[in-house]
Amino acid sequence: MRRPSAWHLVLAPLALLFALPLLWLLVSSVMSNAEINRFPPALIPSKVDLGGYRYVIGNALFPQWFLNSLIVSAVAVTANLVLGSLGGYAFARIRFAGSKVVLGMMLATMVIPFQLTMIPTFLVMKQLGLIDTLGALIVPALVTPLAVFLFRQFFVSLPRELEEAAWIDGCGRLRILWSIVLPLARPALSTVAVLTFLSTWNDLTWPLIAINSETNYTLQLGLTTFQGQHHTQWAAVMAGNVITVLPVLLGFLLAQKAFIRSLAATGIKG
Repeated sequence: MRRPSAWHLVLAPLALLFALPLLWLLVSSVMSNAEINRFPPALIPSKVDLGGYRYVIGNALFPQWFLNSLIVSAVAVTANLVLGSLGGYAFARIRFAGSKVVLGMMLATMVIPFQLTMIPTFLVMKQLGLIDTLGALIVPALVTPLAVFLFRQFFVSLPRELEEAAWIDGCGRLRILWSIVLPLARPALSTVAVLTFLSTWNDLTWPLIAINSETNYTLQLGLTTFQGQHHTQWAAVMAGNVITVLPVLLGFLLAQKAFIRSLAATGIKG
């Protein structure tokens, strides 16, 4: 077992500081509305009150919202893994006229604020007839520049010798990518999967614009219905957020090591 270093004395309090909002969320989810609204606020509940969880789970549309978020996130993750790996491999291994210019233009789109693109995106989705459907949430998230960039950086760091040997044996580009490159790219796959899942699962702004029917709400959008102009079910909001955070937290913990390895590897070569 490795000995704790001096850095642990600095990082441990910082980790606790960042964990405080999550701990407060968990504690507040088992409080009653009266305790949450009390001033000064109660730090420890007088008793465990699961009324917020019963309110959330008892909502008839909550399972539908959870399923909608799961569908959108699963399709977005799968599409980014497939399309992002294809695009990243093309930029890493195939030299074509203007490849660096196209890559630069694609990366430049990462610095464009969403507020500038949401109206054109809305108009495109409207022309496709996807507004107020899950398709309006899925199509814009099918592939992202970040996914292509992360895959490209990881593939550049891989030695070409393995691919050249397969090329001599008669394997095509897709066969090399599927049989040789992707099995070595598990850290990059895990990183893209986690980042894509986080962005789609936690997205509120775009669903708020594109979705009107309550049956098509995602979890984040559905939780806003618990907040009214004059009265807010804070216990339900806290409980709903705890349920929403759990899949994200579980996914990150499962892919944590691969996530860190990929972030370290993607900065090796330009």
